[in-house]
Amino acid sequence: MKHAHTRRCPLQFPWPDPPLRVVLVEPEIPPNTGNIARTCAATGSPLHLVEPLGFTINDAQLKRAGLDYWDSVAMAPHPSFDHFLEQAGHPRLWLFTTGASRSLFDADFRPGDALVFGSETRGLSSELLARFPDRHLGIPLRADHVRSLNLSTAAGIALYEALRKISVSGAPP
Repeated sequence: MKHAHTRRCPLQFPWPDPPLRVVLVEPEIPPNTGNIARTCAATGSPLHLVEPLGFTINDAQLKRAGLDYWDSVAMAPHPSFDHFLEQAGHPRLWLFTTGASRSLFDADFRPGDALVFGSETRGLSSELLARFPDRHLGIPLRADHVRSLNLSTAAGIALYEALRKISVSGAPP
């Protein structure tokens, strides 16, 4: 479905090549994944979905949240995290977790990195986090107010911060 609103944003960004990857491990809520897909379309970042998913790819809420940008999203499902690693060529990972002691503002993002997020209710498994103990990042919060951010909000913050840092640093792939 095409929308009447076709005005384009005049701001352009120096997108990295290869782009960043967004990885959702066992996402549960269709609108969150749809919103993240839309952000991936806006940045040219592939979206990787690690099963099991809490919805089907044809879910109406998923499609609605992604609007008419689905043709612009490079989306790949994976039966396991190891399958993602193998298919993606073992990219450098950043695992986002509320238990991280390192802020995303301190990370040295590079083109081709994978930003990994867990499910909305469980986050990333302790087993997965234990496999990559030096790759945990968090988004600073006022802990006295909220426990965590919405998944699509967190993914958008992380993706744009990584892109900003890459553009400022001129980091090579």
